[in-house]
Amino acid sequence: MLSNGQLAGEEMKKSPSFSLFLSRKKLYALVGLLFIFILFVWPILRLIWLSFVQEGTLTLGHYREVLQEQATWTTVGNTIVIVLGSTALSLGLGVPLAWMMAYMNIRGKRWMQLLIFLPFIIPSYITTLAWIQLFSHNGPVAGLLNWLPGSLAVPNLYSMGGIIFILGLSHYPLVYLFTVDVFRKIPRELVEAAKTSGATKGQVLRRIVLPMALPGIASGGLLAFLTNLDNFGIPAFLGIPANIRVLSTYIYEQVAGFGPSAFSRAAVLSVMLGIIALAGTFIQWRLLKRSRVTETTARDTEPRIYITGMRRRVIESGVWAFLLITSLVPFICMGALSFVKAYGLPFELENLSLKNYEYVFLTDPKTGTAWWNSISLAFLTTVICLIAGTAIAYVRYTRPGSVTKLMELFITMPYALPGTVFALCMILAWMQPIPGWNPGIYGSVWILFIAYVTRFFILQVRGSYAAFLQVDPSIEEAARVSGAKGWTKWRRILLPLILPGLIGGALLVFLMVLTELTVSSLLWSAGSETIGVVIFNYQQAGYTIYSTAFASIIVCGILIGGLLFTWFNQLWERKVRKEE
Repeated sequence: MLSNGQLAGEEMKKSPSFSLFLSRKKLYALVGLLFIFILFVWPILRLIWLSFVQEGTLTLGHYREVLQEQATWTTVGNTIVIVLGSTALSLGLGVPLAWMMAYMNIRGKRWMQLLIFLPFIIPSYITTLAWIQLFSHNGPVAGLLNWLPGSLAVPNLYSMGGIIFILGLSHYPLVYLFTVDVFRKIPRELVEAAKTSGATKGQVLRRIVLPMALPGIASGGLLAFLTNLDNFGIPAFLGIPANIRVLSTYIYEQVAGFGPSAFSRAAVLSVMLGIIALAGTFIQWRLLKRSRVTETTARDTEPRIYITGMRRRVIESGVWAFLLITSLVPFICMGALSFVKAYGLPFELENLSLKNYEYVFLTDPKTGTAWWNSISLAFLTTVICLIAGTAIAYVRYTRPGSVTKLMELFITMPYALPGTVFALCMILAWMQPIPGWNPGIYGSVWILFIAYVTRFFILQVRGSYAAFLQVDPSIEEAARVSGAKGWTKWRRILLPLILPGLIGGALLVFLMVLTELTVSSLLWSAGSETIGVVIFNYQQAGYTIYSTAFASIIVCGILIGGLLFTWFNQLWERKVRKEE
C-alpha cells in the first residue's frame, strides 16, 4: 500500500508539468554534452580524419609517405629509447626515495618532500636551462673538474644521455607521489608475520612489499612514461641543437616548416605518437592484471625501520646531498650566471652586471608583451576553469551517472594527449571550424586562450571534485532543510568548506598556463608571445644569458607563490579549527 505522500508523488510524476521539467533537464544535459563534445573531442577527430584524407578522398598515402622515410624510423627509435631510459631513471629514483620516506625514521621529511617536488613544479624547460648552466664550461662543475688531476670534461647534455638524464630527474617526483602512499598502506601485520616466519629482509621486500606496491609503482611509471613522451621543452632545448629528433619535436618541425603537406604529415606523426602512448597504457594494464595483491585503505605514517647513530646520519646526509644537488644547486647556478655580462666569461666580480635583466625587462618589447599575454591568459583561463569546472564537478558529485562520467571522459581527453598533438588539433579545429569560414581565431591570442581552457579544464574539475568529496552530504541536506538555497547555501556553507581545494586547483591551472611552452610553441604568432615562447626563442637564437635571466625571475615567482599558498592554507586551517 502506498502512503498519501507516495500517492501524491506518483501523481506529480504523471503530471504534464513534471514531465516537461524532466524533459528540459534531459535537453539541458544533452546540449551541455554536445557543447563539450564539440570543444574537447571534435578537434581530435579532425586530426585523425586529416591523416586519412588527401584532396577530399580517403587514402593511406600520407602514412605510406611518412613510414617510408628513414628519418621517421630514426625519430621513433630515438623517442622509444629516450622515453624508456628516462622512465627507468624516474623509477630508479622515485621508488627507493618513496620507500625510505615511508618506512625509515629519517628526520626533516617535510623539507625533503619540498625539494623532491621542486623539479616537477618548475617548468622542465627552465630546469633544462639550469642544468645547462651548471654543466657549462664556465660553470661550477667545470671549475671543480679543473682542480682535479687528469683531463676530466663536463658531461655533454646535448646528447641522448643528457636528454634521458634531465627527463628522468624532472619526472621522478611523479613516481614518488604515486608510490609513497602505497608503501604506507601495506599492512604492517603482513610484514611482521613474514619476519616471524623466518623471512629475511630481502625476501620480505621481494615477496610482500614490492608486489603489493606494484599498482602504485606501475601507475607512477606510466605517468612518468606519458609525461616523458609528451615533453617538448627538454628535447627541444637539448635535442634540436644536436640534431636529435623525437616525435614531439619532429611534429613541431613539420608544422613550423609549413609546406603543402605539412599538416597531413604532422597528423600522421601525431597518430603514431598516440599509438605509443596507448601501448604504454596497455603494458601497465597487463602489469596490474598479473598483480594478485592489492593495497589496503589504511594509511600508516609511522616509521617501520628504525636506524640510529652513524648509519642514520650517513643515510640522511646522502638523501640531503642528492636532493640539494638535483633540486636546488642547478637553479642557484642559473641565477648566479644570469648576472655575467657575456656568455662564456668566468664568474668573477668584474664580469657581473644587471645588463641582462635590463635588456630583458626594459629594452626588449617582446618580454613585456609576453608578461602581459601570459598573466592575462592565465588569469582568464583560471577564472573560466574555476567557475565552469567547479559547476561541472558539483554536478558530477551530486548527480553521478553515465552522462556525467561521459562528460568527464571528454574533458580529460585533451589533457591526456601529448602537447604537440593537442596543439595540432587546435590548429585544425579553429583554422576553419566550418569549411570555407575562417573566423580569424587561428593566428591570434584567442586560440591560445581556447587551447589553455580546453587543455587544463580537467585540472580544476578534479581539484573541485576532490574538495566536494571532503564535504559530508548531510551538511548540504541540512542547509536545504533549514531554508538555505542558491547563493546563500554556497556562500555560507559550501564555499568555506571547499575553498582550499578550489584555490589549490585554480593555482595549479594558473601556474600551468603561465609557464606553458609545448602548446604555445605551435600556436603563438607575432604579438601573442608568451613567457615560455620568449625563453625558447632566446635559447634557440643563442641568447643564453637572456633566457637564464628571464627564467630566474620565473623561478623566484613560483617559489614565492608556493610559499604564499602554504601560508594561506595554514591560516585557513587555523580559522576553521577556531570556528569548530
